[in-house]
Amino acid sequence: MKEKTQAWVVTITTSLFLFYIFIQMNLFNTMNVQLRSVFQLDAMQLGQLFSMFFYSHSLMLFFAGSLLDRFSMRKLLLIAVSIATAGTFIFAFSATYWVAAAGRFLTGAGAAFCFLSCIRVASRWFPPQKMAFVTGVVVTIAMIGGLVAQTPFALLVDYCGLREALFVNAFLGLVVLLAIFLIVQDRPASTEDNALLEQAHLKSLGLWRCLKLAAGNRQNWFGGFYTTLLNLPVFIIGGLWGILYLTEVHHLTTVQASYATTVFFIGVILGSLIFGWLSDAIAQRVLPMKIGAVLSLIVMLLLMYLPGLSLWSIMLLLFLIGFVTSSQVLTYPTIAELNPRYLTSTALSIGSICIMASGFIFPPLFGWLMEHLGKHTVVDGVTVYTADNLQHAMWMMPIAFIVGLIITRYMQETFCRSLKE
Repeated sequence: MKEKTQAWVVTITTSLFLFYIFIQMNLFNTMNVQLRSVFQLDAMQLGQLFSMFFYSHSLMLFFAGSLLDRFSMRKLLLIAVSIATAGTFIFAFSATYWVAAAGRFLTGAGAAFCFLSCIRVASRWFPPQKMAFVTGVVVTIAMIGGLVAQTPFALLVDYCGLREALFVNAFLGLVVLLAIFLIVQDRPASTEDNALLEQAHLKSLGLWRCLKLAAGNRQNWFGGFYTTLLNLPVFIIGGLWGILYLTEVHHLTTVQASYATTVFFIGVILGSLIFGWLSDAIAQRVLPMKIGAVLSLIVMLLLMYLPGLSLWSIMLLLFLIGFVTSSQVLTYPTIAELNPRYLTSTALSIGSICIMASGFIFPPLFGWLMEHLGKHTVVDGVTVYTADNLQHAMWMMPIAFIVGLIITRYMQETFCRSLKE
């Protein structure tokens, strides 16, 4: 197999783990009402169950980055997929809230390695000039997982029931594990000598020195915060509250709302590819990120306040929100270019920690805002929220996009070159 072809095969196979994890991150959107009914949860409690994934994910990310820089990525990936799959099986079997929470926690711990592995393997198999587009492809595969968690998973639940659908979801993890075992390699054979030099340098620096170097680079934090803020629609609209928002505020049926959230992920998929291609083509990272933040603010306000929107108009706006917020993918090649190659995974873990920490902060905060802004009722043990509850909470995202735009003023432009060796 030619090295160029092998690079794509290895990278895409590694990204299957990310695809699988994005299903786990977003399937609560489809099961929102069923989960609140089964476990007798209010909005904030459901947000906490959703966030158990992100608690463990954030705790593991610092260590995941350092481990991936030092040890065999393939071996660590196999262990991580096994842990995440075990967690999904526990969640599928769960009959109580705390068992379900334990399953989500375990899945999140294994998932800490998924995105870092993808970017690490891409940085080893592709030159810096192609990293934005390759990152776009990786994120595209992830968002296909988010898409599968919408209408396709809803149809699966309707066809065979919630519990059976969760078992199908868990078994998919075994398929991903087998594919990674058979195909993934750590690096091209031609770079083994460089790998030995990197490992020697990392050993001489030591673990804590490497962590300090990565954490001390403020550009890593700027990139992480920008992605965190532009990523909020993935967690809020695609992951947990999107279907409820569309049914209560825009009066869609649950099935129609699932179509709209599915289109949202299609927008992220296409936007990730196009922003990646555009950034590489114009040899700039920060300018497309600024454009993405401005357009995200405009389109979100249109969704929130344009009156009498039809289903097709709502689907178009959600597609555009997914498309323009995908400018967030550019922070990953930017961080990679602003750090030494031997610190790639550790540096990227800073950004990932910001994103995943937001996963256990913002969804529960959204639920808290729904609980405390406006009136709601309880019917048969299930809390029923009004359009006002949801509309007030949605202001979280326009505010986030404004802050994201401000952050881009402080981000360093790399012009698609690696600035540190």
